[in-house]
Amino acid sequence: MYEQFFHLQCKPFELVPNPAFFYLSRTHRKALSYLEYGIRERAGFVLLTGEVGSGKTTLIHNILNRLEGEIVTARVFNTRVDPTQLLSMINEDFGLSVENRQKIDLLRDLNEFLVSQYAERRQPVLIIDEAQNLSPDSLEEIRLLSNLEAVDRKLLQIVLVGQPELKIIIRRPELRQLRQRINISCHLGPLNEEETEEYFFHRLECAGNAAAVTLPSGAFSRIHRRTEGLPRLVNIVGDYLLLAAFTEGDADLNIELIDEVLADLADGVTFAGPCESVMGTVDADDCHSRLNTLENMVGRPADADSGRGSIQERLLKHENILRKVISGQREQLAGLHTELEKVRLCMEGIEDRLDRVLKLQDRERGAHKDRARTLLAKLSG
Repeated sequence: MYEQFFHLQCKPFELVPNPAFFYLSRTHRKALSYLEYGIRERAGFVLLTGEVGSGKTTLIHNILNRLEGEIVTARVFNTRVDPTQLLSMINEDFGLSVENRQKIDLLRDLNEFLVSQYAERRQPVLIIDEAQNLSPDSLEEIRLLSNLEAVDRKLLQIVLVGQPELKIIIRRPELRQLRQRINISCHLGPLNEEETEEYFFHRLECAGNAAAVTLPSGAFSRIHRRTEGLPRLVNIVGDYLLLAAFTEGDADLNIELIDEVLADLADGVTFAGPCESVMGTVDADDCHSRLNTLENMVGRPADADSGRGSIQERLLKHENILRKVISGQREQLAGLHTELEKVRLCMEGIEDRLDRVLKLQDRERGAHKDRARTLLAKLSG
């Protein structure tokens, strides 16, 4: 709609992941290096996490483009499935037939396919997106797939991609074996304010005109604060800013217009605002209208101004009380989160100590068996 006005070859702020627009922030560069290393070196499981809109899918597209021709990939997006359905989706994306196949058939077909790829010196890579939605049974099924191996290497490289809660899920005691197989783990953090500005103009440059619009001092401080540095939200803001500038017929954006766009997006719940913005304040005209209706329903005179004022005052007091309660609950939740984190770290320490004790017991048991065999041999002699 506005591409011709700004001399752009395409829309710069589309939400569809496009490797051509990939921007390497510090955290994205690190994650890209980790992913490429993990895949090239066949480092077992690779874990990639990040907030919604942080660019995980775009990063995956980029790494697949970089390794094109070296790997054979299967990608799974729908993760709210049972283990058998998951296997079917994996096989189907690798190009295998899944019609009328039972679980044992699916496993056999997948193993034969992986062996054939190994013989042809191809590297199969399985990428599971939205992995935080997988059930523990499905995660265990994926772990078992990593047991498919040749003499010198794993037959299947697995990349788990998900939101930050995926790390919490993997810490569950029943998933300890899966957790121990994750050799590479990286997290996509948000852009900082400087990177947000660079990202904005990088997208414009990729679309054909980095100088399409000019923004005043302080603009990106506002944009970064409202988007929290998440690329997807920056894209939404960028698209609306260009549309607003096109509507005004002026490529020089001012602070008033930027604030107006950010406010419109906040009203449309694009951004997560504070509790007060959701609750709002008591509007006097609206309160008068509602009170008039109530008074008519109960037969009270509509000019009961003193009663109306008293009710308004009480409503405002209740609103302030609710806000204080919510603020206190937030503080309590923050405290609980801190305590839970301490408990988690303690549990991990206990788990590690138990592992060491079990290994020590295994060694001692083996030593006892050796001594018993030696003693029996002497007695027999």
